[in-house]
Amino acid sequence: MSALEAPVRVEAHEPPEVRGNGRDDVAMLVAARHDPELVHARFRDLPRFLEPGDLLVVNTSATLPASLPAEGLELRLSTQVAPDRWLVELRTSAGERFRGGREGQRVGLPEGRSAELLARHSGGRLWLARVPVDHDFLRRRGRPIRYGYVSKAWPLEAYQTVFAREPGSAEMPSAGRPFTAGLVTELVASGVLVAPVTLHTGVSSPEVGEAPYPERYDVPTSTARLVNAVHGWGGRVIAVGTTVVRALETVAAPDGTVTGGRGWTSLVVTPERGVRAVDGLLTGWHEPESSHLQMLEAIAGPKLLRRSYCAAQTRGYLWHEFGDVHLILP
Repeated sequence: MSALEAPVRVEAHEPPEVRGNGRDDVAMLVAARHDPELVHARFRDLPRFLEPGDLLVVNTSATLPASLPAEGLELRLSTQVAPDRWLVELRTSAGERFRGGREGQRVGLPEGRSAELLARHSGGRLWLARVPVDHDFLRRRGRPIRYGYVSKAWPLEAYQTVFAREPGSAEMPSAGRPFTAGLVTELVASGVLVAPVTLHTGVSSPEVGEAPYPERYDVPTSTARLVNAVHGWGGRVIAVGTTVVRALETVAAPDGTVTGGRGWTSLVVTPERGVRAVDGLLTGWHEPESSHLQMLEAIAGPKLLRRSYCAAQTRGYLWHEFGDVHLILP
């Protein structure tokens, strides 16, 4: 990633509620392309930075308990591609990438079930596997995927956003986590619009910087029409999370017009491609090698992005799904 050197980051090890705060009581750095000043605020101050007629687009995907014990290993469900067919990742008990496995191998799961490894996926770390599980089984036996910087297990509810409706994400669409019902009510009462999309996230790739895998999305026709209307009256479309950017940009024409659609997206938003439908972004803090940083640079530009990350590092902003947030405005 050209905009950033590898910053020293401070990990968020637990939800802010455990630290005695509310979900909306996390730090928020506000950066605008038209204004050289960076503003340090709290997330509950979000209504100060939005205007009547602006539109927040949120991801309604709910997080799955996608981590399963598997004969001394951990099997992480990433993306369901067909009934009983999943892209999966195998990890060791220490959370490291498991480099073994062979086609046709069966890996035992709880309750006498097993996963059968069918083929390597695109030569990478994921497998296409036959995994005969349903949501009831996952609720009984699964746990949320947890990375090493999270020191203990937290219940699935800690990994759900207030917008969660349709289970399908291997990892939480975490940009929406700080929202509360009360804050959404305050925003709507002030004239800020809210519209849904769904994009089911697969496992992330912090250790190798891979491009994101294809993911399922659904942009309702009503949301597409609202995006177009907001642009028509001069409002701003703010994506809540990189998942929302990916979904909206997938169905955006070169002139920025959005149409409803659903399916699979392989889109990677880069500075060279730019963004067409999205004016701003609310997001967390991402590793410099992550493909998400290309998207952020496309929205913010390299200079503003670099200044934001330097300021966040100086102030000790917390990273990852339980951490602080970054609001990028036009």
